Order: sequence, then structure tokens, then C-alpha cells
Amino acid sequence: MKVKLEYVWLDGYKPEPNLRSKVKIIEVNSKEDLKNIPEWGFDGSSTKQAEGHFSDCYLKPVRCYITSSISEYSTVYVLCEVLNSDGKPHETNDRAKLGEDDEDFWVGFEQEYFIRSGHHKSIIGFDNGGIIDPQGTYYCGVGGQMVGRSLTEQHLDMCLEYEIGIEGTNAEVALGQWEYQVFAKGKLKTADDLWMSRYFLYKIAEKYGYQIELHPKPLSTGDWNGSGLHTNFSNKRMRETGGEKYFKSIFASFESRMDEHIENYGSDNHLRLTGKHETQSIDKFSWGVSDRGASIRVPKVVGETWKGYLEDRRPASNANPYCILNVICESLKLAEQLFETSQMMYDVINVTDLNEKYGAMSNDELLSEYMTDEMEITNNILYSNGN
Repeated sequence: MKVKLEYVWLDGYKPEPNLRSKVKIIEVNSKEDLKNIPEWGFDGSSTKQAEGHFSDCYLKPVRCYITSSISEYSTVYVLCEVLNSDGKPHETNDRAKLGEDDEDFWVGFEQEYFIRSGHHKSIIGFDNGGIIDPQGTYYCGVGGQMVGRSLTEQHLDMCLEYEIGIEGTNAEVALGQWEYQVFAKGKLKTADDLWMSRYFLYKIAEKYGYQIELHPKPLSTGDWNGSGLHTNFSNKRMRETGGEKYFKSIFASFESRMDEHIENYGSDNHLRLTGKHETQSIDKFSWGVSDRGASIRVPKVVGETWKGYLEDRRPASNANPYCILNVICESLKLAEQLFETSQMMYDVINVTDLNEKYGAMSNDELLSEYMTDEMEITNNILYSNGN
């Protein structure tokens, strides 16, 4: 049977990449044949990933999205990394910079977005004329003031059909604004799922004549929230061992690397992180239990037990999840070092262990050595005096 392989990748545009795709038709006998999807080339000069005189780039399949049942002309979505012609990761390949996956690292993204009535057109709901209700009744709302629900429900169904780890969806605080949540065990898996879920969202929006807006603050006038990509994360130590000192090491690490985080959390984020509308100012760092106005929100149960996950509320809706997770993982490594250092400074030192590790003398040996030296000094004095 013939199936459609829809190769999906990220281009070289800045500050955030765009999603690109093209389709290849192949012949397969069963689902098993899709375990070895071939690499495919493309013109990198058309995606800001190569020069025209040397434009070949290559798509390396890294994850497939397949429905539970496959039939003639089914579509298989193939997420790819971009490689140079020598087979090495392209400089725009942020996924490759994340390294190996770790299923003990759990991530949940909360993707907020607005829906525009068309390319460069108004946010839906703002183009209908008449009076617009102020912000307040839209969050998880239902009724005549709501717009865009049919698109979001179709998107939810498509993500479920292709086994993306989508956990829910809801209307957000502003008119024409929605959110969905993606969770997975593993940094690569979660980030891959988020990118593919965005791709599905864009494709469905095309059918409606809409455009998805990931800018963090598309409504710059009036009392309207911006859009974020709140990132919930935990490693095994956070979930199983925890401890207040360990979590405070994480806060200290994140604060010390505040600029590096902001650099990787999406463009134009200063328009959203103002200290208003459930945000902390972009030039400040704070954490707080159940505090949605903090940089890092500590869930209530975590603040009580000091075990579980944290929510970084700073990433913008347009941020690249590979970049977000890369900087978070780096900061967690630093937190481990800070915590271990503090433990060494304040824990009771086991002298016996140090003796064995470094070959130092025990207390009895030191005393014996001291007494021997004292005896030699006394004898030398007596000898010199003629006694």
C-alpha cells in the first residue's frame, strides 16, 4: 500500500525558526516498514540554511507520528533534524544540542496562543464589530463571547489520533486566546511533541483561513494578557528525594543564570514580562509558592513537602522548546553542584573517611608523632647542655 510521508523540520529563520514540510509517497507492506524511513534532501538556500552555490541539506528522521491503524494513503508525520551535506548537525539544529534523552526528566508545556482571522489580520473576536467584553469572562468560558472553539477541538482530536502527549485544552484569559498542554517523560520527546502539535495547529488553521499567533504580546493596547509557554519540569531527585535545601539550590542557580534563561525564552518577551498580567518583570527573578506572578511558581503541595516539580513561567509562547530545555538542564546541573558544595561545607566531616581517602594521619598517630618530636627536642637540649 502507498502512504504519505510528511517530512517536517525547522528552518534557519531568526529569532525563532519556522516549520517547513514536504511530502514523499512510498510503498509499504505494514507498519513495521516505517521503522526505517530514509533521509531526504532539500534546498537549504530557500530556508536560510545554506548558500545557493552549495545548497543541499538533509532531513534525518528522528520521530514518527502514526495513527493506531494505517491504511492506503494514510499520512505519517516525520519530524526531522537538519544535517549538513557531511552528515553533521546543521548549526540551526537545536535539537542535537540537547544530547541524549532522559526519561527520568519529565516536562509539561502549557502552550498559549492567539488566533488571527487571517494572515496579518485582527485577532478573532476583535474583527466582528460591536462591543467587546473586557477581559474576565473568557478564561475557561462558554457562551456567545467565545470564539475559536471548533479549531481547538479539532486540534485536540488530531493530537490524540497521532498519539502526541496532549493532556488538555482550555480557553485562556484574553479574547481569541487558547491554551493546550503537552506532557512527556524525556526532554526530546516533550519538545518533539510540542513542535509537532504546533504543526498540526497551523495546518488546521489553514483550513479555517486563520493564522496562529505565537507572539507573546499581540494585543499591545488595553488590559489584555500576553501568551506564554509555561514550562513544568522535574528530575528524579526533585520528585523522589527533594528537600528544601535542594530546591533552594535550584532557585539560586536559576537566578544566577537569569540572563541566559531570558535569551532562550523567546523574542519580544519584554513586552509580556512586565510584572503585570500574572508575570514577573523581565529584569527580576523571584520564586513563590502558588505565586503566578513569580518567575518560578512552586506548586502548593511542593511547598509543603519539597518534593515534585516546578513551573518556570517566563518562557514566551513563541520560544523554541529545545532551547528552553537546554538552558534549564544546564541550570539544574549547576544546582546539583551548589547543593553538593553546601552539603560538604556544613555536614559533619568523617575524619576516618578522609584518612582513608587522602592518606592523612589519625588523631592517635598525630599525638604519637607529636610526643616523639617533643622527646627528641628535650633530649637535644639536655645533650647540648652537657647533661
